[in-house]
Parts: sequence; C-alpha cells; structure tokens
Amino acid sequence: MSITPALKEQLIKEYATKEGDTGSPEVQVAILTARISTLTEHFKTHKKDNHSRRGLLTMVATRRKLLDYTKSKDEARYKSLIERLNIRR
Repeated sequence: MSITPALKEQLIKEYATKEGDTGSPEVQVAILTARISTLTEHFKTHKKDNHSRRGLLTMVATRRKLLDYTKSKDEARYKSLIERLNIRR
C-alpha cells in the first residue's frame, strides 16, 4: 500500500523547486497523491479495510491543507500543481 523508494525519488526530482528540495508543498502533495492513488486501488479489492480507510482520509485532509496553503501564497503555483498532478478541485 506504500509507494516504492524509487517512485518517491522520481517524484522528488520531478516536483522539487531546487536541488535537494524534499519539503516544498509541491513535493509533499505529489507524494501524498501517489500514496492516495495506491490506497484507492487497494480499496477496490479490500472493501472492508476500515483501518486503512481512516489513514486515507487523513492523507486527503493533509493534501487539502497543503493545497490551500499553496493557493494562499501563490495561486499560479497552485494552478500549475493541480494541472500537473491531474487533481480535480
């Protein structure tokens, strides 16, 4: 249900704003989106896994907060991030 370290490194390289950047909102949202999509696939076969579903809801809320923060600071960055990750808002 977790993402592989190789995928995480790829996401960091793709969404980093500068070299060695792992904490910017773009990187955090990209990693959370990957984790959310893997959990969504997991729930297609394990419908009654309510413990993991709670974790999914927590991740979605965290991603929402990061996106709201990004929108309040720089709306152009927010729109480009939403477009790149294919998240509907």
